[in-house]
Amino acid sequence: MKLKPLLRASGLGRRAPLALWLLDGALRKLIPTGTLEVRLPDGETRRYGTGTPAIAIVIRDWPTLRRIAVHPDLALGEAWMEGGLSVEKGDLYGLIALCLENYQNVRLPWLWRFRDRLRMTLRRFTMYNPIPRSRRNVAHHYDLGDDLYDLFLDAERQYSCAYFETSEESLEIAQVQKMRHIAAKLRVLPGQKVLDIGSGWGGLGMYLAHVSDAQVTGVTLSVAQQKYATDRARTDGLNDRVRFDLRDYRHQTGRFDRIVSVGMFEHVGVGHYGEYFGTLANLLDTDGVALVHTIGSARPPRAPDPWITKYIFPGGYVPSLSEIVPEVERAGLVIADIEVLRLHYAETLKSWRDRFMAHWSEAAAQYDERFCRMWEFYLASCEAGFRHNFLVVFQIQLAHRLDAVPMTRDYMESTKRQLPDLSRGRNADTVKSNARREGRVAAE
Repeated sequence: MKLKPLLRASGLGRRAPLALWLLDGALRKLIPTGTLEVRLPDGETRRYGTGTPAIAIVIRDWPTLRRIAVHPDLALGEAWMEGGLSVEKGDLYGLIALCLENYQNVRLPWLWRFRDRLRMTLRRFTMYNPIPRSRRNVAHHYDLGDDLYDLFLDAERQYSCAYFETSEESLEIAQVQKMRHIAAKLRVLPGQKVLDIGSGWGGLGMYLAHVSDAQVTGVTLSVAQQKYATDRARTDGLNDRVRFDLRDYRHQTGRFDRIVSVGMFEHVGVGHYGEYFGTLANLLDTDGVALVHTIGSARPPRAPDPWITKYIFPGGYVPSLSEIVPEVERAGLVIADIEVLRLHYAETLKSWRDRFMAHWSEAAAQYDERFCRMWEFYLASCEAGFRHNFLVVFQIQLAHRLDAVPMTRDYMESTKRQLPDLSRGRNADTVKSNARREGRVAAE
């Protein structure tokens, strides 16, 4: 008798006993706090943990269960995208948060640990980012179409961590505060030359030119972002002070008084950190100041997330501080200041997720339901990571000289107070209109 008919006759082929045993054992260890109910494809329900929060999910078929049991970091997101997994009680964010909150305190199955060690060993190969590959990786995420990002970003299209001084502030205000915070650390003076590495849609570069009368050059590998930023600078009357070039930072020449890089270092690749900081050191003037703003891990180095790598940011990596500092030292740069932003990105991602979910039908009309589920998983998993998986944001201030900035940090707040508060001036109408759209203020 052949094996497959025998398995079907016994029911083992349908129930996937080995995978079910592996997943059941893992969940019993993984969920000591909070409750997870799992309804299996045959209708059986299993319960893990006690107390709140309480989440209930359905796994609709055995192949999906097998994939989750063997490779949950990749398969959970794929199951959500394809509809093989759904949440009956609670929501997707609650499911991911429950798992991550408990994840830190358990010993995972040997198969999961072996897979993580293998990914860690191979990371320099998987994150090899020569210029052609970097260009493709950037296009994969950032050239999806302007309409998509307009659904959930602020009016300045700041696609990085905002700076919330209070939890009640709007995303628009928090994003302007982020730019003010960075400008205060850079202490940009009129007429100085500023380089923005990974300039995105140009909001930060135009802000720096507006508040300091500096000459700003932005470089990006995204065709869509470079075109948008150039058009925006022309519309805002800043094209005499700001230019955006389609160029890899490794091809940039000249010397700059100030260099800023926000949300780009995550795409450099761990094997290219020496190249990155060496290039930055060569471009930064002797008396200059640079600021690198990057997502980071508050824990030791770990392997890149396979789902994020495959579907969202190919070539991306979240570094630990222990991986950054040695390369800064080798480049001959001085670390003048390090600030760790905790939970600011979680609040930013919550705002993005709320806005995206409110515009789901518009996104589905542009793409499809699968894309929307993918994007929901991306935003929800990242928010949960910043709340429960020790993800933070590092702002690292760099210089060649010890006296490039004042001796104490007091100058940052005094400089910030001198900067115009564009969130309540130039962008006031935009802030008010977006707040009204989200129901925070009454229509006039």
